[in-house]
Amino acid sequence: MAATVLNSERAIEMSVFVVLAFVRMRRAIAANSQILAKLAEMERRLENHDADIQDLMDAIRELMDPPQPDRRRIGFEVPPGSAKSQNKATKVRTMSLPNRP
Repeated sequence: MAATVLNSERAIEMSVFVVLAFVRMRRAIAANSQILAKLAEMERRLENHDADIQDLMDAIRELMDPPQPDRRRIGFEVPPGSAKSQNKATKVRTMSLPNRP
């Protein structure tokens, strides 16, 4: 605008300089908004990945320490209340050695 009032080379140069400065500023703001949008998208992805990684770690921990299966014992068990289960006293057998002369 100064170039229209002041009819000089310097005023024209300054007018062009101001217009170029505004063009550069607009480009910088546009680039920053794109960068901010990309950063926001990356943060959102990382939040999702963190939750997925935590779920994966929990599943691995479960697989590393599985619950013990409820197994039946092998062998014969005397039913409760039977005559043999009530007479569980063990007999001790001793052996006597003959006396040596």
